[in-house]
Amino acid sequence: MIVKEFRQLRRDRGTLAMMIVLPLLLLVVFGYAAKFEVDEIPTVVVGDRAPDLAESLPAPFTIDDVDTSGDRADAERSLRDGDAPVAVVSDDDRVSLLLDGSELFTANAARTALASINDGALGTAPVDVEVLFNEDLATAPVMVPGLAGLILLFIGTVVTSLGVVRERQAGTLEQLAVMPFRPRDVFLGKVAPYFLVAAVDLVIVVVAGMVLFDVPFRGSILVFSAGAVLFLFLTLGLGVLISSVSESQGQAIQLAIMTLLPQVMLSGLIFPIDSMAAALQWFARVLPLTHFVQISRGVMLRDAPIGALWQPFAYLAGLGIIVMTLATLRFRRDLAPSPRRGADEPQRAGAA
Repeated sequence: MIVKEFRQLRRDRGTLAMMIVLPLLLLVVFGYAAKFEVDEIPTVVVGDRAPDLAESLPAPFTIDDVDTSGDRADAERSLRDGDAPVAVVSDDDRVSLLLDGSELFTANAARTALASINDGALGTAPVDVEVLFNEDLATAPVMVPGLAGLILLFIGTVVTSLGVVRERQAGTLEQLAVMPFRPRDVFLGKVAPYFLVAAVDLVIVVVAGMVLFDVPFRGSILVFSAGAVLFLFLTLGLGVLISSVSESQGQAIQLAIMTLLPQVMLSGLIFPIDSMAAALQWFARVLPLTHFVQISRGVMLRDAPIGALWQPFAYLAGLGIIVMTLATLRFRRDLAPSPRRGADEPQRAGAA
């Protein structure tokens, strides 16, 4: 029995790969990404004393922009658009430090580093600190927008892949192949229910977060909905792709977990991306959930306009087109009549 189980496990390459790759993936993620400390804090400095303040800022503040003609409104706009999580504003003899509360860990790190500034690092009176967008630095306003993306990712990837694989195992796809439907119609008919369910779940999560945890929704519902639709179409296509290369629901679950886990851990939902190793930061910015988290937090917490979010929108749209095209082609191939079935039809007809 032991030898039989080993032989069976060796033939099940999906399970074997998951047993080996998943622990290594968890080790890498928790070893290099599971950090809440922020080593660098991107900062913009505005005002007539901006150059002197920029030179006086200690680590971990790193200067992204110095604008001597800017004012507080420009600094707030930089935080709203996501250009930087911290802004230093000089106005006569007053120095203000503006923090983006939607970047929870960065804001906390900036407040910790403020002690050295108040000890005279800037050569001024104590610095006034003001937190914008998440004034209490609460966890719920930061987590709920990301959890909305996680719901879409779970339904689009896991549930969709299981549903399509179940159809293949039951032989329903072969029946659909001989019906007067185009592959595109069958594809849309298969993913439409999951799209509607995911949309309802998204509304429930957002409304529940607003009611139960006082999560604000400051931005445009249309911008948020557009980002959610792009992200959901991408995840639905990914779910269909997973189902097309899976022979059973077990394999579909394995592949879905392999694509789901890195996005949960590396998207900035739990751990700040800036605290990760350089290679993981590059990988994190390739993941679709990373870009939807940027859109959802930007719209809900900061009222960011679509112009400030054009990069994540463009990425989701481009990747969604690629994934949906591949998923449609794979699904069309699954619906195509097999040569064996085509050869058997004349025989059955003759026998009749």
